[in-house]
Amino acid sequence: MARTPARSAKARVQGRSGSARKTGSKALAKTTRAVARTSRASAARRGAVKRITKETAIEVAVDLDGTGTSVIDTGIGFFDHMLDLLARHSRIDMAVRAKGDLHIDHHHTTEDVGIALGQAVKQALGDMRGITRYADVHLPMDETLARVVLDISGRPVLVFKAEFGRDKVGTFDTELVREWFHAFAMNAGLTLHVEVLYGSNDHHIAEACFKGLARVLRAAVAIDPRAQGEVPSTKGTLGN
Repeated sequence: MARTPARSAKARVQGRSGSARKTGSKALAKTTRAVARTSRASAARRGAVKRITKETAIEVAVDLDGTGTSVIDTGIGFFDHMLDLLARHSRIDMAVRAKGDLHIDHHHTTEDVGIALGQAVKQALGDMRGITRYADVHLPMDETLARVVLDISGRPVLVFKAEFGRDKVGTFDTELVREWFHAFAMNAGLTLHVEVLYGSNDHHIAEACFKGLARVLRAAVAIDPRAQGEVPSTKGTLGN
């Protein structure tokens, strides 16, 4: 019996590429389902955003009333670490999958994840009825101390004061910490003040900022049992 000719090298490569795309899509669907499974059925404060440009493809899902479960894959190890601890300490379930032009640098991916996550959180907050709205924390990380203050005002403002001694932590540009906070605050509609009072280790400085944000988010998005159904503003609305 004659043998069937072997597939060409090009066909084999195309086959593998198709399989990789299918695997990536399945992984994203799995992470999104993981967020849904770990959320409380009675709470519908969830958001999901898909953002695709010529530079990045981002998909995120959040649940404000979760347990801090996260599945993060941005292709940037240090950034994944920061997002993982953001989810853990805020108790916000979070799924993030990003593919970006990392062959250029980490800027576009970092900023676009901030945009998408901010939009997802804003979506999950809805009309913001019953939220605590304000929160502040002093967050220590070994020799570093950061102060983070938050108002879920609907009027985005970022004040960010932190000095890094080096250009990079690992392969991650330290200047991108501020870029991410700006993208997140602007798109979530937050008035956010972040200040590192002192510190010398750049990893600790970045981590204190993200953990501080996590703790104020956890407190500010929580429902105030004495004000359920009320918009926490004398105007009766936020963001105007």
